[in-house]
Amino acid sequence: MNQNAIISSEEEPAYLHGLNPAQRAAVAALDGPVLVLAGAGTGKTRVLTARLVHLLVTGKALPSQILAVTFTNKAANEMRQRVAGMLGRSVEGWFLGTFHALAARMLRPHAELVGLKPNFTILDDDDQARLIKQLLEAENIDDKKSPARAVLAVISRWKDRGLLPHEVANEKSQLANGKLPKIYAMYQQRLLELNACDFGDLLLHHYTILKDNEDILAEAHNRFRYILVDEYQDTNTVQYLWLRLLAQARKNICCVGDEDQSIYGWRGAEVGNILRFEEDFPGAEVVRLEQNYRSTGHILGAAAQVIANNRMRLGKTLWTSADMGEKVRVQSLWDGEEEARWVADEIERLQRLRVSLNEMAVMVRAGFQTRAFEERFIQLGIPYRVLVGARFYERAEIRDAMAYLRLLVTPEDDLAFERIVNVPKRGVGPAALQQLHGFARAAGVPLMEAAAQLAETDELKPKLRQTLRALVGDFARWRGLLENLPHPEVAEIVLDDSGYTGMWQADKSPEAPGRLDNLKELVGAMAEFDTLPAFLEHVSLVMEATANTEGEQVSIMTLHGAKGLEFDIVFLPGWEEEIFPSRRSIDENGVAGLEEERRLAYVGITRAKKQAFISHVANRLLYGSWVNALPSRFLEELPDDHVARHSTIGAGAASGMRFGQSERKERVPPLWQQLQAGQPSYAKASEGRGRGLRKAPREIEGRAVPVKPVRAEGEPNIGDRVSHEKFGTGTVRRVDHDKLEVAFDKKGVLKVMAGFVRKV
Repeated sequence: MNQNAIISSEEEPAYLHGLNPAQRAAVAALDGPVLVLAGAGTGKTRVLTARLVHLLVTGKALPSQILAVTFTNKAANEMRQRVAGMLGRSVEGWFLGTFHALAARMLRPHAELVGLKPNFTILDDDDQARLIKQLLEAENIDDKKSPARAVLAVISRWKDRGLLPHEVANEKSQLANGKLPKIYAMYQQRLLELNACDFGDLLLHHYTILKDNEDILAEAHNRFRYILVDEYQDTNTVQYLWLRLLAQARKNICCVGDEDQSIYGWRGAEVGNILRFEEDFPGAEVVRLEQNYRSTGHILGAAAQVIANNRMRLGKTLWTSADMGEKVRVQSLWDGEEEARWVADEIERLQRLRVSLNEMAVMVRAGFQTRAFEERFIQLGIPYRVLVGARFYERAEIRDAMAYLRLLVTPEDDLAFERIVNVPKRGVGPAALQQLHGFARAAGVPLMEAAAQLAETDELKPKLRQTLRALVGDFARWRGLLENLPHPEVAEIVLDDSGYTGMWQADKSPEAPGRLDNLKELVGAMAEFDTLPAFLEHVSLVMEATANTEGEQVSIMTLHGAKGLEFDIVFLPGWEEEIFPSRRSIDENGVAGLEEERRLAYVGITRAKKQAFISHVANRLLYGSWVNALPSRFLEELPDDHVARHSTIGAGAASGMRFGQSERKERVPPLWQQLQAGQPSYAKASEGRGRGLRKAPREIEGRAVPVKPVRAEGEPNIGDRVSHEKFGTGTVRRVDHDKLEVAFDKKGVLKVMAGFVRKV
């Protein structure tokens, strides 16, 4: 029976009811390579499950002849349940699961070919790190300078790229004293001796077996008649190579994805995999799912215009038969505190209109941004939950930093002492801590005092005595600094001098930069309180207020954690240059980084079903220093036909009354106002101090600052009008050596090299 006949029949099966023409085409195109470009909210999951059912109902394949790959167990379980619901029965014996689960299942029968036994174990993250640490010690490599998890992160990236130890022998790295390729080889050998592998090995080993053994590859080709891949835009290199090998014979592969939602480049995803699908499989059929069932017309119009500025895309335009709805609201505000207040006020207004808190979400670019909203919600009693991660004050790095500060104020805080005495690692292990506890109980003194007394005896090993003596001395010195320096600056000194900041700076895992940002945000938040004890009390009250929250809650999350979710109302704060798009992303990845940031913007807007609120501020207290914030370039890309722009900056600045004059008078003015008034600033006080969290203040932006960098005669300076061959004329807003930030008349704010412009 021809499957296309089934689709067009008046007596079509129930699983095809309600499919639009593009969805039907995606289900019907069973044979040959197919790329389904599924835009946000276009019914991708329904198409995937209907296609699987269609393969079974038409007799094109048995369950065991279908390989269906997902990225999460949740997606695999949902697909399995939906297929069972459509068929009216469960399906057994098919290969449906995540990349790792399927690779493990297919690896075990052939494990001997890579030196493993079929009953190999899969090590978790802690076991992997412990094994790497042992290898570092064997090579006399200081694990403080080359943390095990940082080494493991690099090895994992090599595995994601499909690279074996001999293929990275010439790779250069400062980690592990330049011995990283050797450590990788030793690690792999040790895994074989333990009859174990890590998650990266599952796919890498099976890919190696398929590549090197034609008979096993032929067996796989004979078994799998059809391959289906979900979220293809998120595949990394080894996943791509594995799939291409498995599909090369029959070429019955259907990849479903959206290049406009490829936002995981930082963890190895290659958007190029989906972009070159037609090159990998010539003659492939491309089906575009563009009818959106989630959002209003204005939301889709705004998102489409933003993403259209990306070059690395295959192209699609979302549309809906639903109403246009409310325009996307872009709100300009005075500062970050006002932004948090505005978002909370809007949430309360919507709640009065009977919008459920469960249908509202705040989505930020970086984790450190959640603090301001969490504190405002707590102040107003708005219940909230943080998705994909802990609440700000519950994050491990914040708890560590708070333990240092608690011990600074209260030396008797034994719980804080226990938490930080070996963080970063100082060689104070469980045995040493037990000895400290025994002495403290016998002498009736806190652990800090026990450490001070024992360090002056011969009861401890010399190295441990020296370590404890140094730690006790550091805390005494830091307490003395509190008498003469602002407490935020002392906090910076504590985190830097203790080695805690350096520990995260040395960590090369993808999460480390975010942890450092959170620490900077913590220090910045301290400036709002007169004393360190006042700040610690505030945090304790915050933690108490969030301990038990039930019922409806507003969701707070990062944009990376928002993919796949949807809410009636979405707030997107912090749309400012260097925050969003992220300066780090652009510095590290250039145009590719900028385009991924733009895809994040697209994902954020398309999470909204009924209304999207985007906000930015003119001034932001960032890591303890006021900066004049430049609006995100993405705001200029939003079309006026779909956007309503509002501003409270003028009224707020002029009168200070719109959002509460009494509150504004208590706050520190923006740094550019301090400079104009000749006032000292916290940023000035910390200028030039040390490294880590202690940095010189950021360059002041904006024409209101009566300071210009010294430039050679004839070179462009702040305020000058310049001309660029491609971007036209504009005004210089910022100078950074040979780089300029120019507000172009037609292209918006862009960064260019000074050599490519001329003064006009």
